[in-house]
Parts: sequence; C-alpha cells; structure tokens
Amino acid sequence: MFVTRLLAEAAISKGLSVFTSETHGMAQRGGTVLSHLKVGDFSSPLIRPLQADGLLVLKAENMLQHGAFLKPGGWVVVNGHNDTLPKTDLPVATIDADTLAQKIANPKSINLIVLGFALAKTEQAADDQASLFCSCKDIKAVLKERFTKNKMMLAASLNALQTGYDNLKK
Repeated sequence: MFVTRLLAEAAISKGLSVFTSETHGMAQRGGTVLSHLKVGDFSSPLIRPLQADGLLVLKAENMLQHGAFLKPGGWVVVNGHNDTLPKTDLPVATIDADTLAQKIANPKSINLIVLGFALAKTEQAADDQASLFCSCKDIKAVLKERFTKNKMMLAASLNALQTGYDNLKK
C-alpha cells in the first residue's frame, strides 16, 4: 500500500487524476493485499481483467492470481527468481528483492526495491505502452517530501529505491 501511495502522490504532483483502491482485510491472517492505482482518465474505480498497464508483485506466489488484470502488451515485475516462478505467458521481469533487502540491511524495503526496479525497467522500454507516468526522480521527490523530518527513514528509503533501480544494470 505504501508503493501505491507513493505512485499516487507522484501522479498528483504532475496534475494527473488519481484513484486508489485497496483490499487488505485478510492480510492480517496471511492473505493477500491487493492495491489498484488508476492514473489519468478513468470511469471505474477498479481495474477490470485485461485492463492493467502493469503489475507489481511483491510475492511471486501471487503472480498468477492477479495476472488476469494485465492487458496485452503490459508489464510485470515480480519479487522472485525466474526458476521458481510458475509457468506463464506473462512478460515477467524478476528481481530478488528479498536478498537485496538483506544486503542493504533493510528487510522491510522489498516494496521500494521492486518499485525502483520497475521504474528502471519501464524507463528502459522503447514503447509508450510499457512506460509509467512517473520516473525514479519523481518518486525520490515524493519520498523527500514525505520524510522531511525523518532523515534516517529518508536515507533508507532512497537507498532501497536506488538499489532496485540500479539492479537492472547488473
């Protein structure tokens, strides 16, 4: 949900229309948190199957469950390993955010690592369909505004985002 808020704030700062919707009640019992973010012109609060431009998956086991939202030509970024993912026709890019979070001594930063990787991946894409409405620079600006008074949290968040972003080059 934190990533959704960051993306929503980045969109708002660009003057774009934003709508978010979250389902998280069962998360307390080990269930999945599902968060929808709509940016730009939209007529419905929820994303219908085959309508999502992109999908961020923080736990690989949830990829197939939510992959039906992705539209043809969309993108998927998954926290996991290619060899452990279920077989799918989805265009999946993976990052081992769990290991990277341990390397930077910030195990709660998986979401920002995945976001940073997704931003790098979509910025690298050649076609407009695969790109996002914001950049890593935009998300950094949101983080700086959000954590103005908490320099340690800001530094840790920026480091996690940059770790994911830089991982595309490796």
